[in-house]
Amino acid sequence: MSFASLKSQRQSKASRSYVTSKDNAQEPHSTTIPKVIHSNDPETPTPSNECTVYHGTPENVEMRVSATSGRGLWAKKLIKAGSIIISLRPHSFALGSQYLDSHCSTCAAVPNSGLLRCTGCRTVWYCNATCQTNDWLLHRLECSALRNWAKSAPSKNLSVPSDAVRCLGRILWQKRQEGFDSSWSKEIDALQSHRHYLQPRVVENNTHLAHSLVRYLGLSSPRELSKFGILSAGDLTDLISRFVTNTFALTSPSLTPVGVSVSPLVALFNHSCDPGAVIVFPRSSRKPTEEPQMQVIALRDISPNEEILTSYVDTTLPRSLRQAALKETYDFTCQCEVCHHDNKIDSRESIWCPKSCEGMCPAPSDESEIYQCVKCRAVVTATESIMDSLRVGQEALEKATSIQDTGQSSMLNTKHIHVILVYVLTDLNKALQLTTNIIPILVSAGLTPSCHPLLALIGLHKSLLLFSFSADMSQDLLDEAIRTSAKHYMGLSALLRDGHPVRAVALAELGKLLAVDEPRPATSPLANVSFPPSGPPRLKAAYKTLVHARHELMIGFGRDNDGGELGRNIRETLVSLEKELGVWTQGIHNTVQDALNSSRK
Repeated sequence: MSFASLKSQRQSKASRSYVTSKDNAQEPHSTTIPKVIHSNDPETPTPSNECTVYHGTPENVEMRVSATSGRGLWAKKLIKAGSIIISLRPHSFALGSQYLDSHCSTCAAVPNSGLLRCTGCRTVWYCNATCQTNDWLLHRLECSALRNWAKSAPSKNLSVPSDAVRCLGRILWQKRQEGFDSSWSKEIDALQSHRHYLQPRVVENNTHLAHSLVRYLGLSSPRELSKFGILSAGDLTDLISRFVTNTFALTSPSLTPVGVSVSPLVALFNHSCDPGAVIVFPRSSRKPTEEPQMQVIALRDISPNEEILTSYVDTTLPRSLRQAALKETYDFTCQCEVCHHDNKIDSRESIWCPKSCEGMCPAPSDESEIYQCVKCRAVVTATESIMDSLRVGQEALEKATSIQDTGQSSMLNTKHIHVILVYVLTDLNKALQLTTNIIPILVSAGLTPSCHPLLALIGLHKSLLLFSFSADMSQDLLDEAIRTSAKHYMGLSALLRDGHPVRAVALAELGKLLAVDEPRPATSPLANVSFPPSGPPRLKAAYKTLVHARHELMIGFGRDNDGGELGRNIRETLVSLEKELGVWTQGIHNTVQDALNSSRK
């Protein structure tokens, strides 16, 4: 699994759309060093949507307005780490096309007993008749749109519109059903639009998305959108911009992106590259009929009157890539401490000391000529060589990711198993060979495990090894996957705080790998000296790792959720390991007792 694609932030997987170019209008830019202005302050800026009442706002949180970051959410009292700040069902969501036949389109679950397919569109599936009935009010409109889209599709691979198009369609149908003056519709309309300063590439993408939406709704021109409350090109532009800017990834309990979702209340949280809270879909199991539940979880203790901040981008990326992503999608420059702590080495851009003193140096770039170890002040001399390695690593990461995506696409777009094996294994083996060759080059250049692009390549290498292991369950592949998983967790631990869901999931994966039955357990006593160990010592390592993983999951996925579905799964694995270790310990005890009895005879 690759966690670099994690977007429990407002980033859509949208196609493209109808958007006007920039004009002279201005909107407040978001930053993350807020000057708090309370709502009763006479100098408080008055947002056009200040009267919007957000459904699901908890009592310990309130919306305030900052002079620098606009609207945001603040804690009214102490919020402890692992607490659920907000829990609600998204206003709207849509599964990714590749997950439509494996997940319920009402609750996003993956049921054990199989799914029921809609006999009309033959595209969406449901857990049972109850889920199908609950979704019918919207799906009766969606069903017809899906059938018409499939009839006019140029190829089988394009017979289903993107999740972005389908989610937008559901939003417009529900706005019409709820009423344009309803609180549900007003919350959607209150989402911030950045249409006045969109980047050219975003304008092009949004224009394509708008054209696809008009076609999906069965309209011959944008003018027919008036029945959905869209009376002008500006209204359509705002709708698309609000959607793209405020969309969250719908994820599985283990953080795999499976679709898109929209929640106006959760969209109020402002950004930091060192967030105090995260957005997850843990599946608490308490109210299955209300799933999927989008939850905002506190990663650390949040003080009263402190703004609650989440992250919009992958915070394992270096500052330049984070800032570029934020500028393109949200049009602001982040001012958080992580981005502007110039006197501290950023582990995302770091190398080991050339004198091996265990200190770190900033990774060379075009910004400076002298780089020194912060511990012993040794000067880095091979700057050109290291910069070349960084460039090669970035190119390899992009190429390997592209190959992996192509292979997975082949797997999802065909039902013939022999075709899957030929195309997928060929493509993924190419990507695996690429990561296998490039990672040692970056390591020899002195990059730390948390440095980009090494960390991302290690994560990708791990996911490729896991796929290969599922096809060829060899001891060597399993051991290599375990070592790579440990390196990945080590790199994440240098960047993400204890309990961050990405870090917690990575540790849970390592523990599960250690607990896998060995295809060929080592018999030599020396085999247990290296990592990973073999036999009972490996089970002990798995147990300790999973205990730590469960601790982190309880924070990142909520203590009241018992760590979510993944946390409960780890708890069951721990019980199983306890029994297995108990049997092993009892066997040793019996053997020793038999030996003692024999010696006494």
